[in-house]
Amino acid sequence: MRPSFGAKPTNDGVSFRLWAPGARRVDLLLERRHAMQRRQDGWYVAEIAGLRPGSPYKFRIDDEIDVPDPASAFQPEDVFGPSEVIDHDAFAWRAKDWRGRPWEETVLIETHVGTFTREGTYRAMIDKLDHLVTSGITALELMPLADFAGRRGWGYDGVLWYAPDSAYGRPEDLKTLIDEAHLRGLMVFLDVVYNHFGPEGNYLGRYAPSFFTDAHTPWGSTIDYRVPQVRAFAVENALSWLTDYRFDGLRLDAANHIMAAPGEQSMLHDLSVAVGELAKATGRHIHLVLENGDNRASLLDAAQEPPNGKYRAQWNDDYHHVWHVMLTGELNGYYADYQTPRMDLARALASGFVYQGEISEFWGKKPRGEASGELPPATFVNFLQNHDQIGNRPLGDRLESLASPEQIEAALAVTLLAPMVPMLFQGEEWGSTVPFPFFCDFQGGLADAVRKGRKQEYAWAYAKYGDEVPDPLDPATLQSAVLDWTGRTPEQDARLALVRDLLAVRRKEIMPRLKDARFGDAEARDNGLLTAHWRMGDGRQLRLTANLSDKDIAHSSNDAGTPIWGGAAGSRLPPWSVVWHLGG
Repeated sequence: MRPSFGAKPTNDGVSFRLWAPGARRVDLLLERRHAMQRRQDGWYVAEIAGLRPGSPYKFRIDDEIDVPDPASAFQPEDVFGPSEVIDHDAFAWRAKDWRGRPWEETVLIETHVGTFTREGTYRAMIDKLDHLVTSGITALELMPLADFAGRRGWGYDGVLWYAPDSAYGRPEDLKTLIDEAHLRGLMVFLDVVYNHFGPEGNYLGRYAPSFFTDAHTPWGSTIDYRVPQVRAFAVENALSWLTDYRFDGLRLDAANHIMAAPGEQSMLHDLSVAVGELAKATGRHIHLVLENGDNRASLLDAAQEPPNGKYRAQWNDDYHHVWHVMLTGELNGYYADYQTPRMDLARALASGFVYQGEISEFWGKKPRGEASGELPPATFVNFLQNHDQIGNRPLGDRLESLASPEQIEAALAVTLLAPMVPMLFQGEEWGSTVPFPFFCDFQGGLADAVRKGRKQEYAWAYAKYGDEVPDPLDPATLQSAVLDWTGRTPEQDARLALVRDLLAVRRKEIMPRLKDARFGDAEARDNGLLTAHWRMGDGRQLRLTANLSDKDIAHSSNDAGTPIWGGAAGSRLPPWSVVWHLGG
């Protein structure tokens, strides 16, 4: 299918297409001005013979404003500069036979390109790929790349969805990173944001006002996916990342804020179907993952291969929250919904979500979630840390600063061997203490508004820590988040060895049995004893016994089977000990 939007090289030049139903006139600005032809439904087109890839261009709307292409493939001078024509077919891929990996083999690590290395570039990440492979990680996930205003940011304020941000390099640099990952057997995922546009550099409302409704998400105007062209813009964007860059999967941010018309198939459904058709046509494993605060189990099916309207998995915030409350005792904000963390953890291990229709105080004292116990366990991406859960803390401090090594290592032993898909955050594999605070690079009034909003949201932190709370606009805040790859301590080397050992057990004992695995049951006792079991795909039973307390626990073990981690469960379990068995 030929993409509808943007600038596409042709045999004798470049074809330009812009959807601008609110414009009376559109001109293409090259070395000289070219009037674009208006077609049906607000489309403007131009065919320019002799033009080459690499050419800069803009659009002029109604002789009033010059704008970049909303489907720009690259913005070498950031979101306010000209767009550049890119020939995606010109890149010479080396991993030509790469078809991806089955979902059951996934071990994710979430990363931010700008802080993953000192250089903060796509190409600099290549030098760290071998580390990921030897650690047992199989999938590199990049935080959003869609071009955003400024040189620093998390990526969730992107305004040009098709253009990887120039702060990290050129499109061919990103392709080289992905190609090198594939040569090493690593999948690469991308976080994409289809629920809003960023606040600076988005001109769509001027020439395509029907892109938005009068409603608002927490971050900006609601996108109106009832409009066919708007829906196509998102679906084609997903296909662009998966074809032009060969990403192996996408994680859709905050899907509960993506508008769906009552009684109609949602954009989420159409996107999944389109990606499934791509996977079928190419023979590739392509994986779609949601972040969805509504815990909509009906959107999920890890076993659907290829995608056909549903999503492989969901980030399981419930799982994170119960561990965080258990290990830190914090009960502010959404953590207040998890007053019984061990019992809540047992529910997450036994059936996926904690909230499956129960009333959530934090979510407006309303029912939250749907029953999830009939889904495969691999439908859930479980984690102890991610960018949100670290970065939305006032100081951006990691779990390493809040819990003991024994507690964290027990949590890792549960998370990395359970039959859900595990995810780490950059540096977590060695217990990095480098913070990950929120940072951005806005200017003028918008920068002032960000500072003001942060001080209002975290008034208690500013009262307690004062100037220790990092200024999100200060370049030093980003620098404070850059991983230090040079100075691991002996304790961090030991942590890395632990993670490698756990993931080696996962590769040998869990991955081959994960397909067709089913939830079983779990129980948490008041003394800190946690037990759980699952029926694996080969019929064997995976059993967990853990002491999640600071005291020894007397335990009468009935764990018949082969110990795969932690040895045999004896008559007494030491504090924060974890034992795994495979039974018949």
